[in-house]
Amino acid sequence: MKPFHWVLGAINLALLLGFGAMYAVRLNYEFIIYVAVILFFLCLIAISLRRIEYTPAALISLTIWSAMHLAGGAVPVGAERLYDAILIPLSTTYPVLRYDQLVHIWGFGSATLVMYCLLRPSLREQARNNLISLSIVVGMAGLGVGAFNEIVEFVITVVTPESGVGGYLNTALDLCSDLVGVTWAILYIHLRYGTLSVHTVKK
Repeated sequence: MKPFHWVLGAINLALLLGFGAMYAVRLNYEFIIYVAVILFFLCLIAISLRRIEYTPAALISLTIWSAMHLAGGAVPVGAERLYDAILIPLSTTYPVLRYDQLVHIWGFGSATLVMYCLLRPSLREQARNNLISLSIVVGMAGLGVGAFNEIVEFVITVVTPESGVGGYLNTALDLCSDLVGVTWAILYIHLRYGTLSVHTVKK
C-alpha cells in the first residue's frame, strides 16, 4: 500500500468511527447498518489493492461519497435531516433536486469509476477507446451496483421499518440519479483514460 492509500484509509476510518458513534448514541439502526456496509467495502478494497489498480480518482471519489452519505443521515436541516432536504426545487411535481439524489449522482458515478478499474484489464484496447462499448460494459456495471443498492435499501426497510428510505417514487428517482452519475463517469473515463493503455493509467 502507498502512503496515499493509508491517508485515505485513515480518513475513511475517522468518518466511520465518528458518524458510527453518533448513530449508536442516537440508536439510528438504519445508518448503523450503512456504517457496517461501508466498512465491509472499505476492507474489500483494502484487501484487493495489490491485485487491482484503483485510480486515485476512484478512491478519492469513494471517500467523498462515504462522507456525503454519512453526513446525510446525521446533519439536521431545520426539522428534517440533510438527506431529505431539497437543494434546488426543479419540479413542482417531484421532489427534485434532493440531497439524496445528489449523493446518488456522485456515488454511483464513483462506483462506475471503480467498475472501470475492475474491468479494465479484461477490456480490449478497442473497447476502452470506444465510447459506445465502454458505455455498455462499464456503464451497465455501474447501474448494476445502483440496482444492488436498492436491494440493500429494501432489506433495511424490512429490518428497520421506521427508516426513511422511501417507496416506489424514491426508488425510481434514485435509479434516474444513478444514470446521471454513470453518464458523467463514462464521459470522464473516456476523456481521461480512453486513449491510454492499461499499463500507463496512473491518475
